[in-house]
Amino acid sequence: MEFSVKKYDLLEELELTQGVIERKTTIPILSNLLCEAKGNRLFLTATDLELSIRTSCEAKVKKEGAGTIPAKKLLDLVRLLPEEEIRFKLLDNHWVQIVCDRKTYKMVGMSKDNFPTLPPFPHTQVKIPGKLLSELISKTIFAIAQEESRYTLNGALLVLNTATLTMVATDGHRLSIVEVPHKLTGLPGDVRVLVPKKAMSEVLRMCGKSSDDADVEFAQDDSHLFFQFGGRLLSSRKLTGTFPPYEAVLPRDANKTVVLERGELQDALRRVSQLADQRSHAVKFMLSKEGVEISASSPEYGEAKEAFEKDFKGDPIAIGFNAQYLLDFLAAAADGPISVELKDDQSAGQMRPLADEASRYRYVVMPMRI
Repeated sequence: MEFSVKKYDLLEELELTQGVIERKTTIPILSNLLCEAKGNRLFLTATDLELSIRTSCEAKVKKEGAGTIPAKKLLDLVRLLPEEEIRFKLLDNHWVQIVCDRKTYKMVGMSKDNFPTLPPFPHTQVKIPGKLLSELISKTIFAIAQEESRYTLNGALLVLNTATLTMVATDGHRLSIVEVPHKLTGLPGDVRVLVPKKAMSEVLRMCGKSSDDADVEFAQDDSHLFFQFGGRLLSSRKLTGTFPPYEAVLPRDANKTVVLERGELQDALRRVSQLADQRSHAVKFMLSKEGVEISASSPEYGEAKEAFEKDFKGDPIAIGFNAQYLLDFLAAAADGPISVELKDDQSAGQMRPLADEASRYRYVVMPMRI
């Protein structure tokens, strides 16, 4: 294997692979990138056995072939090299020589035969606008469960049908759901898949590297999900199991409603939560005809209280929420008015951004004892 490549082209693709590379692994080959020089391109592949990325860039190939190179060290070195052409050559014992200008380096590689074989891309099931997919992910990814034991909650449910794209994520304490109307052609019926959180993060990153009007080709086989962005392919193992029946927890009779500006509510929560208990992050909402009061207190730090004059009709209500859960939602919501909808102090509350009603974005949060 012998080829040369422009620094800028190589660096962009190397940076895309880093989210998949295993830093601490008991399988050394997973810390390496598979580099394949074919025709006039260099193909780069990274995998952690759960998630894989295959990407490529233009190259002048003198001798076709393949080898593996330590991914993190290669990225660190390429970042530091001047904006010149970089030449690679596979040497004996899997070593790789890298030459740029009058600078020469040799890296210890590993046999390409040890690199895992990736599943091939099946036929495209549907094309999804990248901008739409990134919107679905950014509005739900923060609500995914952190505990590994809750396996089916370690990802989000993606539902595709001919008229709507829906994504739902929950950790049992909160639920985020976004439904975007969009015609998808070629679907034989409803598609329901569980997308792991790490795959969602990488899809979001790859959408960010694509143009605004680019489509993502989605496909699946028995055990993998595939997202193809032009010449870049992301494949992920499916999460197995059944996502909980989320429709059952969506509030239907929340008859106490108040509308607050997103920025105003976000700033108030940031300030008040400074004096909340640092373990529970509990803040109290008091709604009455005088308006809305948000407060927090803790023995260690003291107490905080902020009030808003807002129209509120109905019986007064006091309810507690985890401030961090609310701030996560507000960071993802569109600017403008936010509708806060409550039933009583024992039932889940719902928040909706009114400026973004087209995407039917809803956030449901379980109350806390205060």
